[in-house]
Amino acid sequence: MVGLPARGKSYICQKLRRYLAWIGYKTRIFNVGNKRRVAHLNYQQTKVPGTKHDANFFDPSNTEYSSERDLLALETLEELITWLKKGGNVGIHDATNSTKKRRELLMNRCRKEPNVITMFVESICTDKDVIERNVSMKLRSPDYINMDPEQAIADFKARMANYEKAYEPVSEETEGEEISYIKSINVGRKVTGYNIHGYLCSQCVFYLMNIHIKERTIWLTRHGESVYNLCNRIGGDSPLTEFGRRYSQALARFVQSFHPPDECSDLTRTEYPKESYGPLSIWTSNLRRSRETAESFDQRFNIKNVRFLNEIYSGIYENMTMEEIQQTNPEDFAARQANKLVYRYPGAGGESYIDVIDRLRPGIIELERMETSVLIVTHNVIMRTLLAYFTGIDLQEMPSLNIPLHTLYCLKPKPYGAELLKYRYNSMTDSFERVE
Repeated sequence: MVGLPARGKSYICQKLRRYLAWIGYKTRIFNVGNKRRVAHLNYQQTKVPGTKHDANFFDPSNTEYSSERDLLALETLEELITWLKKGGNVGIHDATNSTKKRRELLMNRCRKEPNVITMFVESICTDKDVIERNVSMKLRSPDYINMDPEQAIADFKARMANYEKAYEPVSEETEGEEISYIKSINVGRKVTGYNIHGYLCSQCVFYLMNIHIKERTIWLTRHGESVYNLCNRIGGDSPLTEFGRRYSQALARFVQSFHPPDECSDLTRTEYPKESYGPLSIWTSNLRRSRETAESFDQRFNIKNVRFLNEIYSGIYENMTMEEIQQTNPEDFAARQANKLVYRYPGAGGESYIDVIDRLRPGIIELERMETSVLIVTHNVIMRTLLAYFTGIDLQEMPSLNIPLHTLYCLKPKPYGAELLKYRYNSMTDSFERVE
């Protein structure tokens, strides 16, 4: 990473790590600031987070401190390279790396590793409102634990000023044509790339072109109870039960209380009441039980049926119960139980969780790109996969996530993750209740 403090580097780091890990790359962030804090004498003696590194430590005219910061950056890079050699795929060096000299130190070390490809991602932000918001979030930093907020903000702004004195943007003109970089300007409003080669680097460019920090809400739910749910059959295209239709009606009432159709069904509208959650799109799968769950919504809403939200396809085991699969093919049943993530259902079109992730990629990119809210009515495996992406759940844990029927998840993407609220349908009151 490259960039001045409070310009969104950590946000981009977290987003990239989550996306790359979700599509199957072992990805880890190595933060130089954490290395600095851990290395500091105060931590070694007391084990209390936080340091005494005030803004003076980041003064570029102080050669002693500059050398210490460079050493910390190189030590962090060594940890990253060691991790890559042990089986990691993508290591993210999270630091300002804001001078040509620092970047040369890093590149010279990486050149000694024939299997390591280096690409810089520079985050540039000129939006004063975004910078101020990011500065206020620095109060949560371990550097400022137990410090007066005004004193902490003043110190951090002085640190920023010191970095600005020596900042040198990445450029092929000053650093050589072999350099590879992406520049993200104002958190995705503009993205440029230079000397980008290979699938992985190209994926990073494409992903960063679609992210933003505007607030919106992502509602996620499985379809209402279907006929197949009653008999525990997988796949198929069964309709809703009466209970499932009740859920459909309650879901529409509840969600429309946040997104009133007369105010929020027009996606081109730019102003709407403060008490509402804004415009809403509704996405369902192509399968009957998902489409029927959305039928109770006001017709003014934009409802799309999309294939990538279809349930995992079970191949020759469609319309069967797990008990039937175990009886007819115990070896296949055991293989699935041993590793659900990579197990692929046999037969034409049979899928694995990995296949589902690949199928969902365009949907994830569209969800990142969208600036308005969306309700997704889908299926068990798709819910697990989407929640794993937005909450950063490890892929190995994803297939065992418990996603009950008639439960509504409310995701609010934030700069450092996603706020998750959960609501459960109460059939006695025919309404939703918050679940802690």
